[in-house]
Amino acid sequence: MKKLGFGLMRLPVINGDSKAIDIPTVKKMVDKFMENGFTYFDTAAPYHNGMSENAFREAVSERYPRDSYTITDKLSLFMINSADEIPAFFDRQLQKLGVDYLDYYLLHSLNRSTFEKAESFKAFEFAFRKKSEGKIKHVGFSFHDSPEVLDRILTAHPEVEYVQLQINYLDWEDKNIQSRRCYETAVKHGKPVIVMEPVKGGALVNIPKAASELLKSTNPDISVASWAIRFAASLDNVFMVLSGMSNEAQIDDNLSYMKDFSPLSESEKQTVTEAADIIRNSIAIPCTSCRYCVDGCPKKIAIPDYFRVYNEFRRFEGSRLGNAKNDYKNIAKNNGKASDCIKCGLCEKSCPQNISIRKYLEEIADKFE
Repeated sequence: MKKLGFGLMRLPVINGDSKAIDIPTVKKMVDKFMENGFTYFDTAAPYHNGMSENAFREAVSERYPRDSYTITDKLSLFMINSADEIPAFFDRQLQKLGVDYLDYYLLHSLNRSTFEKAESFKAFEFAFRKKSEGKIKHVGFSFHDSPEVLDRILTAHPEVEYVQLQINYLDWEDKNIQSRRCYETAVKHGKPVIVMEPVKGGALVNIPKAASELLKSTNPDISVASWAIRFAASLDNVFMVLSGMSNEAQIDDNLSYMKDFSPLSESEKQTVTEAADIIRNSIAIPCTSCRYCVDGCPKKIAIPDYFRVYNEFRRFEGSRLGNAKNDYKNIAKNNGKASDCIKCGLCEKSCPQNISIRKYLEEIADKFE
């Protein structure tokens, strides 16, 4: 397979409603993707508030023969309260996707605590049982924690066939995400790697001017985003890089350099290392807009949207306070305000980036309200 995968978690929507996916536009994007020889799609039950799997059925499985595409879905244990719920959850996924089997199935977003839940629910055993029944071709898991926890999981379950990791040039040496060390742990266990968040939720697209100028001076003919995806795809043990594409322009750009992929040269690797240093000093909150925190928020606070406004405000050293306040007010019209936070902590439990969300919401409320 070509190394670019279509992540179905940031699809185009209508009027900002994450459940109202713009299916006609998605179909156009899918057609371009498939016409250029790409086949890999990735989704999960919580994406787009439960509508991503339906979008895949409408845009792909109802329009293309089953042997022409590859579909990955996930066992989202944070949506399940008992082992008895897993079979119905899985069957519902097949129905929503419109397929009889899955090419890849991941235990979703494992970390120290969710791994314990997976063990108590015998989730790995369930997935491999479905593989023996022909309902799943390959079993793996996506992961957000330390390399030590990853080593523990892979040691306990050597039968796992692959791992999905957050890898990008900003997180490669990050002390919290530890992309490099997690990647090296997967390599040590002989597990191929799928990459998620290669552009860190867009953070490696809208980068500071100094970093952008550095990349453009090295190669003015390619996009800023291409550096991030090529960085991940250049790693030897990576066989797929996911991109959550939101419009036709993004898919056109990705296809332009991934159709005939060329790995980063040594000098290009040095350039992205320098760019990472510049970017790292400009980001106040390392949010990727995965929106896992929003789904369980009892006050429906638009956490990633407020973080985006705050990061923009900080990036310009506070010179956009008026604009930021207006942006904040517009978002708050249809969502809970930052000050509505009751500090229940559900958001932080579901945050793959381990962000101190409650602390930042206090700062945002103080600054913008």
